[in-house]
Amino acid sequence: MAQFFEVHPDNPQPRFLKQVAQILHGGGIAAIPTDSSYALVCHLDDKAAAEALRRIRGVDDKHHLTLLCRDLSELASYARVDNRQYRLLKMATPGPFTFILEATKEVPRRLSHPSRRTIGLRVPDHRVTQDLLAIFGQPLLATTLIAPGDSEPLNDAQEISDRLDKQLQVILDAGACAREPTTIIDMSHENPELLRQGRGNAASLGLF
Repeated sequence: MAQFFEVHPDNPQPRFLKQVAQILHGGGIAAIPTDSSYALVCHLDDKAAAEALRRIRGVDDKHHLTLLCRDLSELASYARVDNRQYRLLKMATPGPFTFILEATKEVPRRLSHPSRRTIGLRVPDHRVTQDLLAIFGQPLLATTLIAPGDSEPLNDAQEISDRLDKQLQVILDAGACAREPTTIIDMSHENPELLRQGRGNAASLGLF
């Protein structure tokens, strides 16, 4: 049964976020709010937690998982970014965009795409997510919280509790989020490719 923490969306209580961080460090799976929708997150280096996260989401190892990073400097530790890519990332972050980039050696091979050595990365624009990342001390492995069989992400903590309570260790409730997933842009090739149009406006980046 998941522990349920209710926090203020603009001024989240640090004591609750510290408890969530402890559970994640211990191998737990959490549902947390972001600037697009709720996401499932776990510790980057915990193989069992990552496998559980994929099972809950109903995806295989070819589905890109995403690293939630606090800022661009942290993101650059996990992805190879040239000057052109960096300028684009600076325009788009923080915000509801996920970028597919070439992974560095800091990313465990089991987490990158099995044939392409790429990883999804993003910098969320949500106070609760940012404060949790600061307390946690490193990026979180994440995926949009779309339940198996659903087409839209979940955005209400109580509904998440009703449907997934027994599969999660933590639900962090900061009120309803947007119900759109992130916009995904593949930047691992010479020409960026729009893989999914979501909440982020890809046209605002001057790419498409």
